[in-house]
Amino acid sequence: MNIINAIYNLVNNPVREVVSYYTGKNRANNAGDALEEYIKDLFANTFDLPEDERLEAHSKVFSYFGNNSNPPDAMLFGGDAIETKKIETDGKAIALNSSYPKQKLRADSPMITKACRNAEDWSEKDLIYAVGVVKNNRLSRLCMVYGLDYCASEECYTRIKTTIKDGVSAIPGIDFADTKELGHINKVDPLGITYLRVRGMWGIENPWKVFDYVNTDTASKAFSFMCIINEEKWNTFDNTELITDLNVDCFAIKDIKVKNPDNPSRLVKAKLITFSIE
Repeated sequence: MNIINAIYNLVNNPVREVVSYYTGKNRANNAGDALEEYIKDLFANTFDLPEDERLEAHSKVFSYFGNNSNPPDAMLFGGDAIETKKIETDGKAIALNSSYPKQKLRADSPMITKACRNAEDWSEKDLIYAVGVVKNNRLSRLCMVYGLDYCASEECYTRIKTTIKDGVSAIPGIDFADTKELGHINKVDPLGITYLRVRGMWGIENPWKVFDYVNTDTASKAFSFMCIINEEKWNTFDNTELITDLNVDCFAIKDIKVKNPDNPSRLVKAKLITFSIE
């Protein structure tokens, strides 16, 4: 299973009432959880299955499920990793909290768990950001975009993180503790009872804003879907005919060029895949 299957399943199963659909089946407690469950069903094609059959099917498609504290949200066996993000308005940025944006997920990352690292035999995976706009418990927009086309390489972010961390640790006369955060300073006050945690709170503009130069979709549709896949990644799939042969109203695949996140003066060939419901 891959992103092509997910797009095909979305066109055939555009569940807009995601919250009521998944809370009604006791599979989600809130809009964010409901969106995550929908993304799982898109990739595994497990809509309307009894829960025991659905879980069995998921175990064959996915090698790992995470959560907000243990990224990624899901990993496909022998395939990509998936991060699902919910926002509430079209113009809102995505809060990534302590994790900077990633082009790829690496097995040696200190941000993942041992269970994730050992879920299968892997070293790195391409990362899909699945971003949904959920308004009044209804899914109005959904986007899937690869980190390779969306954000800069890791060095861009780690350089900033390291510079800040080194600057904080260079403050003289301060008691520092070992931490994965930007800094943890003990004994700030004369009594030595106060500490300070220095944490990074990352965020990124949503894909509709980032790719507004290639996507002319408007927010007036009842539901709209956008996906961007660079040509190199597209050519690795052996099932693209699933969607290239689709004859569905308001579904389209267009050849475009997107900016290289590490060097915007360079353009990368890609596919823009859109689907909408009036």
